[in-house]
Amino acid sequence: MYYRFEKLNVWSESRIFIKEIYRLTAKFPVKEQFILVNQLKRAVISIALNIAEGSDKKSDKDFIRYLRTSLGSINEVVTCLYIAKDLCYLNNNNFNVLYDSANKLSAMINSLIRKIDEKKKR
Repeated sequence: MYYRFEKLNVWSESRIFIKEIYRLTAKFPVKEQFILVNQLKRAVISIALNIAEGSDKKSDKDFIRYLRTSLGSINEVVTCLYIAKDLCYLNNNNFNVLYDSANKLSAMINSLIRKIDEKKKR
């Protein structure tokens, strides 16, 4: 048996993004563990969770709604990354790597939304 979301490349990519965020936030100051790090982790996990939860909804409209929520979580992650960079917790190189990963994931989610929309129009 398998779950529908396990077949989605975007879900697999979101798991990779989670690992990247966790790896880099482990180096943040201890004083940020319950503030910025916690917020980043919750936001990045929300991406994968919403993809998974939405994939099991009965309608494409509901799935798209969950995918859009995932996009909102990516925006939240990116904003946290800017804050981390501004506070010098991330250097430019690490910021750029994570920013590029966020862009790639956003593009994949938007592509999936378009694919589902096109299927509905047929």
